[in-house]
Amino acid sequence: MIKNNIVLSGFMGSGKTTTGLALAKLLKMEFVDLDIWIEKNQGKSVKDIFADSGEEYFRTLETKAAKLLGAASGKVIACGGGTVLRQENSVALKQNGILFYLWVDAETVKNRLKGDTTRPLLAKDTEKSIISLLEKREPIYRAAADFVIDATVNTQNTINQILNALE
Repeated sequence: MIKNNIVLSGFMGSGKTTTGLALAKLLKMEFVDLDIWIEKNQGKSVKDIFADSGEEYFRTLETKAAKLLGAASGKVIACGGGTVLRQENSVALKQNGILFYLWVDAETVKNRLKGDTTRPLLAKDTEKSIISLLEKREPIYRAAADFVIDATVNTQNTINQILNALE
C-alpha cells in the first residue's frame, strides 16, 4: 500500500523527526523535515521567522513547502506541528503520500519537550499551552490522517505500527 511518500504529522514532541529518520533509513527513502527544509530555504530558524515575520507568514511558507514536497516521490516527510492545520496542506501532502498522525498525550509531550526553548508556540506557560493546543489540534490531526498511530511508547513501536499499516 506504499504510495510514493510517507507523511508524518502530529503535535510537537510526537516523534515525527526521530521516527521519520529511522523509517527513511529502514525503507531506503529520503527523509525531509518540513521545518528544516523551510529553515534552509529561508536562511533562518522557525523561531526567528515567527519573531521577524509572524506565524501567518510562516504558515504561508509551510503551504508552499507542502505543495512542493507533496508532489515529490520517495520521501518520508515529517510535518511541522501545525502543518495539517491548513486543509490545503493535508491535501497537497496526501496527493502522493499516506499521512500518519503520530498521537501523543500531553504528559508525553511535556516530558519530551522539557527544557526545549526552540518552540515559538510554547514560549510561556508550557503545560497550559500544550494542553490547550493539543485539545484544539487533536480533531484536525485525526481528520487529516489516513492512519492514527500511538507514538507514546518508543520509536521502534511507532515504526512497527506504521509498517503494519502499510502492509
